Amino acid sequence: MSTRRISWEARVGNLGIGGENPIRIQSMATVDTNDTEGCVAQAKRIIDAGGELVRFTTQGTREAENMKNISARLKADGYNQPLVADVHFTAHTADVAALYCEKVRINPGNYVDPGRTFKHLEYTDEEYAAELQKIEQKLVPFINICKEHHTAVRIGVNHGSLSDRIMSRYGDTPEGIVESCMEFLRIFQREQFNDVVISIKASNTVVMVTTVRLLVQTMDSEDMHYPLHLGVTEAGEGEDGRIKSAVGIGALLTEGIGDTIRVSLSEEPEAEIPVARKLVELIPESIRLRAEAEASIKDDTITLTLDAPDWETLQLKAAMAVGGLLIDRKATKLKIVNSRFPILNLSVLADSILQAARIKFTKTEYISCPGCGRTLYNLQETIARIKAATSHLVGLKIGIMGCIVNGPGEMADADYGYVGAGRGKISLYRQKECVLKNIPEEEAVERLLALIAEDRK
Repeated sequence: MSTRRISWEARVGNLGIGGENPIRIQSMATVDTNDTEGCVAQAKRIIDAGGELVRFTTQGTREAENMKNISARLKADGYNQPLVADVHFTAHTADVAALYCEKVRINPGNYVDPGRTFKHLEYTDEEYAAELQKIEQKLVPFINICKEHHTAVRIGVNHGSLSDRIMSRYGDTPEGIVESCMEFLRIFQREQFNDVVISIKASNTVVMVTTVRLLVQTMDSEDMHYPLHLGVTEAGEGEDGRIKSAVGIGALLTEGIGDTIRVSLSEEPEAEIPVARKLVELIPESIRLRAEAEASIKDDTITLTLDAPDWETLQLKAAMAVGGLLIDRKATKLKIVNSRFPILNLSVLADSILQAARIKFTKTEYISCPGCGRTLYNLQETIARIKAATSHLVGLKIGIMGCIVNGPGEMADADYGYVGAGRGKISLYRQKECVLKNIPEEEAVERLLALIAEDRK
């Protein structure tokens, strides 16, 4: 039976992550970080649901400065859970956020490197080393601020926002994703700063699981044992979002990997917490079921026999138990046996798990983000409208993104993309190519559907 990987402990305010601590549960606010009242109210809902950390997007110094007010209001009301600032594109914002938050997330893909444009860049070894020196010059002052203020850091790598520099040297590979993390991690280690948590996320569960496993191997080979934050980014909503998250996160949890998790659903953030909590609670049984499932494999089919008190628990338990086996292609067919629920429902669930593991596509695939303070349109309403019009297009992959941080990158795995480009403006993509820029939001869904219809002719 698998045991939890031993990691170092990172101190995040009054919370320990890793080491002997329990697996921590977190979520992210979706309101504008300048809206103090809205942020405080949403953070309270997340915490009341069981969230142990709350993350806020900090697009610039104004948002980072307002974290001081949000933190003060929450603490005055008795909410002392750590707050996390999420920083992209502007390194100086991380310096400011470190003054007021217990933890700051930085993205190696855009901390110093410019935003991803999918251009191939050529570097000599000397030029590449010079780029790494630029990172160190920006990162060391930030590390010193974090040391002074006892602020933890998450190095958060996203498959969807790898830099052109990394992509040009390593390609779109697990090795490149891991190296994007390790470049930063080596600097933290040289500076003897260890209150660090690592995450590598992707909307593709196979990429996510494969890359996190490689990261663990790479860290171990360099005698690094930092705690890991797990998540399938842009997992979607409803049953599909839950199953996809359970396949990716569950595959790693059943292997003993993971110290804190976030289930990214395109729903209200407090709805993520009970799903994440259930994944943690199901770890021991899912480990047992995974062993039984592997032993059952015959004729390329996993036969999974399990029971559960309700449908959602059954979904999560099944996805966790077989996620790793399917990602490793131990089998490509799945049969779920249960006496409580109809056979047809179990068959549909099996197909959903196979799709989440990227084996068999039986319905439209939606890669939709959970939203954050950067999202400038009603994400949930838009997803519902797009789904209603495209759910019959079996195998088509559509990305629905609130902003450009991960949008174009994660949509490299999608056929079409709908991305927030500014207030009231949407850009539409065909794979990685932006084909319609800054169109009015009220026209965007219809224009996306027209684009799909024209291409399908």
